[in-house]
Amino acid sequence: MRACRREPTPYTPVWLMRQAGRYMREYREVRARTSFLELCKTPDLAAEVTVTAAERLKVDAAIIFADILLIIEPMGLDLEFAKGEGPVIHNPVRAAADVERLREVETIESLEYVMQAIRATRRALKPDLPLIGFSGAPFTLASYIVEGGASKNYVHTKRLMYEDAGAWHGMMSLISRALAKYLNAQIAAGAQAVQIFDSWVGCLSPDDYREYVLPHTRAVIEQVTPGTPVIHFGTGTAALLELLREAGGDVIGFDWRVRLDEAWARVGDDVAAMGNFDPVRLFADVEHVRAEAKKILAQAAGRPGHIFNLGHGILPETPVENVIALVEAVHEYSQR
Repeated sequence: MRACRREPTPYTPVWLMRQAGRYMREYREVRARTSFLELCKTPDLAAEVTVTAAERLKVDAAIIFADILLIIEPMGLDLEFAKGEGPVIHNPVRAAADVERLREVETIESLEYVMQAIRATRRALKPDLPLIGFSGAPFTLASYIVEGGASKNYVHTKRLMYEDAGAWHGMMSLISRALAKYLNAQIAAGAQAVQIFDSWVGCLSPDDYREYVLPHTRAVIEQVTPGTPVIHFGTGTAALLELLREAGGDVIGFDWRVRLDEAWARVGDDVAAMGNFDPVRLFADVEHVRAEAKKILAQAAGRPGHIFNLGHGILPETPVENVIALVEAVHEYSQR
């Protein structure tokens, strides 16, 4: 929390995206008893995998176990997590008429299970370990909603954007209003910081980001409960960093495709920085993991406001011992 505010810390804090996931035996044991969506919707189980990961890895923050797409169900979209395929939306939005059938999310009551998981997690965590809430960013959610799932080229998304800007902005505004309510409900339930994931925004040009995305992401961030740090993270954003900073956030998260020092210089030293270890490097030996952690810490140069993280989430087959070694290396090498 001090790093989010760019205050001095005794060492560089570290947490890892997808730190609760199927690379851990404990998580796989829970998942053997339930589907992914059921796990997300069962507060005690979501809390269990959140806390187990944070305690086993000895990281400096927990992030609630959930999924960015949970918010789309109250909008009237039919979501399924298909085995081997990932998320599938059976009634995607492809035209203005589809946008008109989306429901305004007036309340977050249907997502109360997320808030229950946050409250249960907050009770189980040590008092000094922060809990991060999160959501997808408007563009990333919109791309799932329009494509009907993951995509390589975002053809349906960009076609709607280019051919019917009115429908696009109407959908993005509806998504943004829902996200602001959702994030603030997480904060009220006990999340001390929130992260906005723009996982797919790297498919856009700077001009497209400015015209079709920036106002909506900014609208979400501006509505977050004052005093709560917002982490704004995207992947493939080397061409968009200044625009992400313009959209807002107390912390800007970088992926591994940019040097941390150069990226931080581009967004400015009046914002904190998060990143940016390549998740695939965790498959190398421990000596390599430790050496790369030292390099990234050297780029941060001990400046207040650095939160160590991966450049995206932990991959499924990652060796747990290497993840633990990374956390230990960050703590060891960054002692002030």
